[in-house]
Amino acid sequence: MKPLFLNPPTFEDFDGGAGARYQASREVTSFWFPTWLTYPAGMIAGSRVVDAPVQRLELDACLEIAKEFDMVVMYTSTPTLAIDVETARRIKAQKPSTVTVLTGPHVTVLPEESLHFAGGAVDIVCRGEFDYSTKELCEGMPWDQVDGISFLQGDSVLHTKDRPPITDLDSLPFASQVYQRDLPITEYVIPHFRHPYVSIYSSRGCPSRCIYCLWPQTFSGRAMRTRSPQNVYEEVRWIKENLPQVKEISFDDDTFTADKKHAMAVARLLKPLNVSWTINARANCDYETLKELRDAGMHHIVVGYETGNEQILRNIKKGVTKAQAIEFTRNCQKLGLTIHGAFMMGLPGETRETIKETIAFAIALDLTSIQVSLASPYPGTEFYELAKKEGWIASDSFLDATGHQKCVINYPGLSNQEIFDAVELFYKKFYFRPRYIARSIFSMLVDSEVRKKLLKEGAQYLSYMKKRKQTRM
Repeated sequence: MKPLFLNPPTFEDFDGGAGARYQASREVTSFWFPTWLTYPAGMIAGSRVVDAPVQRLELDACLEIAKEFDMVVMYTSTPTLAIDVETARRIKAQKPSTVTVLTGPHVTVLPEESLHFAGGAVDIVCRGEFDYSTKELCEGMPWDQVDGISFLQGDSVLHTKDRPPITDLDSLPFASQVYQRDLPITEYVIPHFRHPYVSIYSSRGCPSRCIYCLWPQTFSGRAMRTRSPQNVYEEVRWIKENLPQVKEISFDDDTFTADKKHAMAVARLLKPLNVSWTINARANCDYETLKELRDAGMHHIVVGYETGNEQILRNIKKGVTKAQAIEFTRNCQKLGLTIHGAFMMGLPGETRETIKETIAFAIALDLTSIQVSLASPYPGTEFYELAKKEGWIASDSFLDATGHQKCVINYPGLSNQEIFDAVELFYKKFYFRPRYIARSIFSMLVDSEVRKKLLKEGAQYLSYMKKRKQTRM
């Protein structure tokens, strides 16, 4: 069978497809590469990856493309399941022989419920990593012999045995080669990255125990599996030689520095290539590791600080203290590294006082940029089980009608509306302070490209906040 790997259309500028960690529209236009879809696509002859949000394709255009394929594989999420099922229904309606497949954390955790919800529109859901499951399906292997899938048999659901996580990641193709083949690379943008960029993985899985994090608990697992440093080097070298327009490589591993030896080995190999790269890291990475990575071309770090309250850090099993986070930040700043800090409002233990404390903490750290999200208890996470047990879940609707994130958590003494409003307050307090404004103006005066970028992002931010005010819990 010839497969189409489709990141389907959902909402305008929705940054929630295969590869995105944030399942909602963002305050500034952001698009991550659909990396998870590219690995199986790179192994199957005649395949194609379509990223509808980035390629600005409406559903009708996607349906026209789907006619040419025997199987359509879509990566879905909890907030977009209903929309993605409707897309599958339209695909089946125009060509009933098309095999429709859903993948992703939601259907991994709730395969039976997802299939029944789809009402026949979805033939198969893949549980967990789906690289080889989809490959075997396309090769014609009987469904009941393909590990890691679930499908309807009459009124019941048949679950084949679980597929173990892939240990030999070097056996997978280079995602970047599929990007070049199928995707408009320059259309992908992350505001705090140099542009154009590409994102790749040097590992899968994360050993951290954070109760809210979707991926290790539902999809990629707690066991960290790494590509060989040589294999990573070969892909980066390929990118440099074949995608000369690319100015940044993002290692979008859950935590690039979780395996310090691996991180250092990769850095030593990359150093002679003289490329610019970014990582995701925890706020407890030591100075020596940061320095070695910086000396090899790493200039920017995305860090999940989450909160400025010590008790909340313990509640969410972050495994990092405020003191460690402060030391890490100062070390990065000494080394000239820029930091994009991620924070969440509404984690267990949140109060009006802890919201103020976290905002003050972020301002004191004086990070390069921030993003502020609403804590979302997705099915399959420890946070979801805790919220369900305590009766904190006020709604099962994670997004509004335009794709903007809603707060589904209500705490005694702190409503979901207050948590929702705290996000805008956080942004205003951080970005509209004299020190940050002065720094931005100086950057705009000395660099015309920065000026264009900041003016564009400022307009997007104001437009987003205007739309966000219309969201009510």
